[in-house]
This record gives sequence, C-alpha cells and structure tokens, in this order.
Amino acid sequence: MIAIITGDIINSENHPSAQWMDLLKDYFKQFGASPMNWEIYRGDEFQLKVTEKNALFTAIRIKAMLKTIKGLDVRMGIGIGLETYIGTGVTESNGPAYQRSGRNFETLKESKVNLSIATGEIEHDRTLNLMLRLALDFMDNWSVVSAEIVTLSLDYPQYSQKEIAQQLGIKQSAVSQRLKRARLDLVLDVLSYYKELITGK
Repeated sequence: MIAIITGDIINSENHPSAQWMDLLKDYFKQFGASPMNWEIYRGDEFQLKVTEKNALFTAIRIKAMLKTIKGLDVRMGIGIGLETYIGTGVTESNGPAYQRSGRNFETLKESKVNLSIATGEIEHDRTLNLMLRLALDFMDNWSVVSAEIVTLSLDYPQYSQKEIAQQLGIKQSAVSQRLKRARLDLVLDVLSYYKELITGK
C-alpha cells in the first residue's frame, strides 16, 4: 500500500515560480528522485508518492510550508491503495492509489475543499474528511507566522518552545501564543488519529 498526493498551488499566477518552486523541490527530494517518486508539471501541479502512514503528515507539512509565502496555498487530494503498474515516472504509474488520488483531486475545486483523502474504506473516508474539513477551517487561514511555526514544529517535534523561540528569533511567550493561534495541538491530534486508523495501532 502506498499513498499518492496530487496537488496544485493556489494563487501561483500571482507569485513568481522562483518564490516557491525550489522550496517544493527541496522538500520533495527527501522522498526520492524525480520523476519516479515526484513530479512537478503544468507549471504548478504536482504528484508525490509517499508511505500511507505519512501521507497526511506530508500533505499538512506541504500546506504549512507554502503558506509561509503570503497569499499562497495548496489544494491536495490524497489516494491510498496499491500500485499495480510502475511507469517511467510517478505521473505514468497506475493503481488504485493513483486513481483515488486523481479522482479525489478533481472534486476539490467544485466542493471548495483544499485537502481530502480517499482510502477505499467508506467509513474511514467519511470520518477523516469530516475531521479535515473542520481542521481546514483554521488551517486555510494560517498566517505566515502561524505557517512558519507549524512547519518548524512538524520538522523538529523534539524542540522545546525555548528552542523554537531561538530558531525564530522571538520570545518564548510569543511561541506559546503562535502555537495556540495555529491550533497545532488539534493538528497533532488529527495526525495521531489518522496514524492509528491506518496502522491499526
């Protein structure tokens, strides 16, 4: 079982590619080489192959990273399932994970939702997508500083508030306020629930 994340950058036409392209590529490189594990195509669309366990974490991390640039956001459809055909790149490979991701992604614009997941299990999908819609109520509104602190906290979960403050060059009290405003506690709860549901642990 794998996960495929299909996405596109919202408001990319108002931002030079140089502002966000390297950021995205540098993050994607940790998942392997392009085009086998990820590809950016048609200017601002992408497809990324990850493990099912880390799919939601990766999608939220991508969202936080892109929202550190004022005015940018991202729309993503996650599909979980098998990979039954490996092509010359991720966009040419196939299987239920790819099909679910693509179909899921296609419905996002119409439903005005920026993140959705298709696992192939109706009950799982209903619960997870309800949770995501509620979480998107504040994640879609992350400010640049909220997005920065979420990105840092996801990358370095072992950091204390003091260490985060040092990294960002702000006071520790400001870190606490920003974490509360970003609702990081709720984000981590959703991620924890997702991991339990997917791994059965």
